[in-house]
Amino acid sequence: MFPEIYYKERLEKLRDSLKDLNQKKSALGWTRFIMIVAIVLSVYFLWPHGLGYVIAIGAILFIGFVKIVFVDIDNKAAIDHTNHLVKINEDELEALHHNYYHFAEGKQYTDNEHLYANDLDIFGRASLFQYINRTNSEMGEQTLADWLLHPAEINVVQKRQNAVKELIPQTGWRQELQAIGKETKIALSTRERLQSWLSQSNIFINSDWWKWLRFLLPVVIITVVTLYFFDEVSLRTLISFLLVFFWIAYYLAKKVKPLHEQLSMMVAELDVLSSSIRLLEKTIFHTPYLQEIQGHYSTGNSNASSELKELKNILDRLDLSYNLVLTGPLNVLLLWNLQQAIALETWKERNKENAKNWFNALGFMEALCSFSTTSFNHPDWTFPVLKDEQFFIEGKQLGHPLIDKIKRVNNDIKIDKAAELMLITGSNMAGKSTYLRSIGVNVVLAMAGGPVCAEKFILTPVQVISSMRIADNLEESTSTFYAELKKLKIIIDKVNNGERVFILLDEILRGTNSYDRHTGSVAFIKQLIKHDASGIIATHDIELAKMKETFPENILNYHFDVQVSNGELYFDYKLNEGICTSMNASILMKKIGIEI
Repeated sequence: MFPEIYYKERLEKLRDSLKDLNQKKSALGWTRFIMIVAIVLSVYFLWPHGLGYVIAIGAILFIGFVKIVFVDIDNKAAIDHTNHLVKINEDELEALHHNYYHFAEGKQYTDNEHLYANDLDIFGRASLFQYINRTNSEMGEQTLADWLLHPAEINVVQKRQNAVKELIPQTGWRQELQAIGKETKIALSTRERLQSWLSQSNIFINSDWWKWLRFLLPVVIITVVTLYFFDEVSLRTLISFLLVFFWIAYYLAKKVKPLHEQLSMMVAELDVLSSSIRLLEKTIFHTPYLQEIQGHYSTGNSNASSELKELKNILDRLDLSYNLVLTGPLNVLLLWNLQQAIALETWKERNKENAKNWFNALGFMEALCSFSTTSFNHPDWTFPVLKDEQFFIEGKQLGHPLIDKIKRVNNDIKIDKAAELMLITGSNMAGKSTYLRSIGVNVVLAMAGGPVCAEKFILTPVQVISSMRIADNLEESTSTFYAELKKLKIIIDKVNNGERVFILLDEILRGTNSYDRHTGSVAFIKQLIKHDASGIIATHDIELAKMKETFPENILNYHFDVQVSNGELYFDYKLNEGICTSMNASILMKKIGIEI
């Protein structure tokens, strides 16, 4: 099914469902009101017939009222969940029309020193990350960012590809996972707090004294209180015992307070994590990578979602001890803080090895779902074929993912051996830089395990290095030219070390005079060829293209052309073989008033 048709039909069904849920909400509100009136009337009319009738009928009506309240709570949760699903499908329809700026940008992962991230617009507004990101947790964002920043090994890429392909047709399931995640964003700090607690030593369960006292002391104080009510002990004795137990409760409160402060703020996130994992647990997967992720949630006789639910319940009970009305009775009579602390430590011992992976596994799944949604939204995209041999790259009808399909012009690429370089000449604004970025972004997607914006794409696993968007750094007193030299040195070092890299260069050595620029560019290209490096170099320096005469087996000349009609420029953005012979700078200068 075409994605736009799917999202529109899904939206129609969800809005109908939302209408029914809201009608149910209204009916439940009236039902609650009627139940309250019925309770009041039953007391009024049955009182003359005796207290027994009042209690019996009142209890039945009250139980019915409580049941209605719980049904209403579930209905409200269903409304919230459906609203999230509606928003997800509305967002996807917007994204299909190239309005994707409401998704997270990932600016926090920006690294100006990275080998290609800044040049290829991996993060920030209108970035690759923003375009494909459908994660909801911070672990998902971090995982997706990490995959885009670091090319994976060929076997890892293939595992991810297979997992993504299995998830593509499961759009409804992926949206359920998204909708659950939208309830509360799971933060990395929550994972760190939980892991910090898991690594700490236990205070109570390692002591036999506390194991006995948790039962013995409540029995003692409850017995004393009971005996007092039957006049078996004096008020003085009762007060003495209460003072002693109040001191014990105060001592325990101080011991438990750091634990409560460490864990109490994560209850809502644990609930979302539990619901997300429950969806993963009950799904049948077939590809090994998805089964591997699912396997992280198996905890012997139980499962991760149940364990997390229990942890949330313990923390909810611990919160009761900080209720002004309940704290006294609970902690003095039942040693409530101690009971919950021991329950937490028991939970920790049972889950401390498994819980470390629960957050990360959800991040992996969200990143895979992001790629799956991207592929579902673009059925004309393909998954690259990886060849683990000497350098090879071939793309048919390859375009830039961030350019709207209506405006995008696709081109081909083929470099079929090491030490082969494409030199691309062309006039200003003809498409050289966009072509380089198109190649680079698709290589990044391929090495992350995602689909690529191409009809066909074959690639040797490779590390992209680019030098396209160089800026000076006032803080480091670094000029643009020196900043570029630093980037070129990284390339030279990797090439000299024999690393398999794919180089993308746009107007190298632009910060120096034309003679030094040409001389340095020639020397640099010779060094790349000598060390079997491959890549694409875009340049205005037509003389560089003449290196084809000296290195006929290593230089591939291509260009982007421009047509001039009645003093106006027309670009077709199509890659052509050979050297560019038409330039547009003089025409543009005339347009702004320079007399040439």
